[in-house]
Amino acid sequence: MQNPSSLVSTLAQFRDRRFVAIFLLGFCSGFPWVLHGSVLTLWLQSSGLSRSAIGYIGAVSTVYAINWLWAPFVDRLHLPWFYNKLGRRRSWIVLCQLGIVVCLVVLGNLNPAEHLPAITLMALGIALCSATLDIAVDAYRINIFRMEEMAAKMPLAAAFATTGWWAGYGFIGGAIALALGGETIGLAWPDVYHTLIIVYGVLILLVTVVAEPDEEADRVIEQAKLPSGSSRVAQVRRWLMDHVARPFMEFFQRCGPTLAWSILGLLLIFRLGEAMLGRMSLVFYNEVGFTTDQISFYAKFYGGLVTAGFSLLGAVVNSRLGIVKGLFIGGVAMAGANLLFALLALVGPNTNLLMLTLLIDNFFQAFATVAFISFISYFTSRTYTGTQYALMSSISNFGRTTLAAGSGAVVDFLSGNWALFFVLTTLMVIPGLCLLLWVGRLLERETQTSPNRA
Repeated sequence: MQNPSSLVSTLAQFRDRRFVAIFLLGFCSGFPWVLHGSVLTLWLQSSGLSRSAIGYIGAVSTVYAINWLWAPFVDRLHLPWFYNKLGRRRSWIVLCQLGIVVCLVVLGNLNPAEHLPAITLMALGIALCSATLDIAVDAYRINIFRMEEMAAKMPLAAAFATTGWWAGYGFIGGAIALALGGETIGLAWPDVYHTLIIVYGVLILLVTVVAEPDEEADRVIEQAKLPSGSSRVAQVRRWLMDHVARPFMEFFQRCGPTLAWSILGLLLIFRLGEAMLGRMSLVFYNEVGFTTDQISFYAKFYGGLVTAGFSLLGAVVNSRLGIVKGLFIGGVAMAGANLLFALLALVGPNTNLLMLTLLIDNFFQAFATVAFISFISYFTSRTYTGTQYALMSSISNFGRTTLAAGSGAVVDFLSGNWALFFVLTTLMVIPGLCLLLWVGRLLERETQTSPNRA
């Protein structure tokens, strides 16, 4: 899919300052998952909610799976005032962060015993703002590079995005958030939410100073505008065609129906096992006997740091292996690492085994994530970046969020047999790997018949 670069030239790419902005925006994407995920899970669990209820409330993350519905508007609409000050991508990012701040203020004044519907609604608000923010962040990461830079830059861009995401979700944002509510610091969970508003003040300030990408897509679509004398109905139809229908049509025309549907199917099922495990991981750690402070340090700080560090190594390796081969290797290894969680369920709260499990699991998770982001980015049009990337990532998120919402019910069905649950998550990768081999074969065939297709 791309010509492997030499190790020296790959490492030389790290000097590009644009990767700093990609890291920051990756942090902005990962941190909201702490707010409607990790912190909320422990708060609800400490309030006595069942595993099934926690899993179903986590279904607010379904909005990540449908953000393609409004992606054309985020991709094309210019926000009043914000656009003039910040540009197209950063204006949406800042607006979404302000929306999250409002939800944090409200959450800090609620408690699960009396306001569970309101808490769920605020969690949905955070997820909605975060899913919208992701559209702009993903488009930013692709648009910041020129077309001729894509092959060399995209694996590293995926690595820095993954590293930033895990910094927000794990070793910085997540670790701090859980530590605030842990046994040592001991803040009440509502106070944790209020404290984290400070983090958002810093993030918003930093986003305003990064560079805005060149609006190449605007110039392409500008050429297709109707004459100014056209009727309002004709203008609306043309806008909907250019910004809603055409992005999806272009994807299927460029890839062809067979490859396009195979790609979308792969995105749906490839990471389902990982998502089932991730949704219940904090509940598992708590039930098996780890304290909140231990979860904060090992699962968030240590695990997130491992993932972030290995993401950069994964980018170097993936740039040489190619995206399909790298994704296959990462998928096999990531699924196999799930078996260590099954062993941990049998052994109990052994911190040495936990560290080994997180080291191996996060290493291969980082490897697979970099390949996965590169895979999606490879098939994304430069003209309809936000919309097409949102379509593909949202299909993946449907598996990670909506389908995985039943993970708690699965554990309850198994009568709390965590070891068997983790074995099942390992087996879930097999269909995805088979489909990946099929996609690789289709790509090889397409490349031979039309080498300049992509």
